[in-house]
Amino acid sequence: MSKVQVSAFSISIDGYGAGPRQSLQNPLGVGGLALHEWAFATRTFRRMFGQDGGSTGLDEDFAARSFDNVGAWILGRNMFGPVRGPWLDDTWKGWWGENPPYHVPVFVLTHYPRASIVMEGGTIFHFVTEGIQAALERARAAANGKDVRIGGGVAVIQQYLRARLIDELHIAISPVLLGSGERLFGDMDMVELGYRCTEHVSTEKATHVVLQRE
Repeated sequence: MSKVQVSAFSISIDGYGAGPRQSLQNPLGVGGLALHEWAFATRTFRRMFGQDGGSTGLDEDFAARSFDNVGAWILGRNMFGPVRGPWLDDTWKGWWGENPPYHVPVFVLTHYPRASIVMEGGTIFHFVTEGIQAALERARAAANGKDVRIGGGVAVIQQYLRARLIDELHIAISPVLLGSGERLFGDMDMVELGYRCTEHVSTEKATHVVLQRE
């Protein structure tokens, strides 16, 4: 059965999914890149960017399964790029170049309409102005029975959590402190929302936790 999932989303020990002062130079905020060191070293992520080699083991297992059975993605506008306000032109097409790593339809939440963008490798960016429910309906239809992955950022995941629309979360807790930024579970009662921990395992670079909604 298809599900709505968050996978391979990294946070710091103090709970931040992005660091402070996000910018073009620091898209994940100051210090935010360190959250993902566990993933960057894996075979799955190296292949995504045309590189050879990469680690195996538990980190690789979680990285690989984060792409299993995913038929569509949903992203917040900040995850797509640093452009703010109305789209002034079509120059910006994401952080990833002409062949993004998604290879399926991607629905970007925004307040400003923009025509869809067809990229190499099967990725198509669609821009949704009608809110999270509309984005999910379109993503489910595009996924054609496969899972929908909520890619982030923090604010988007929180919206879907509060609406009780996420079935499963895989969180990778990296051994770093950020001190400030965007806290994933801030002001959220995950017990009240119906989640419980169903899996947890640690590696040298991360503690992997899986939460499922009952």
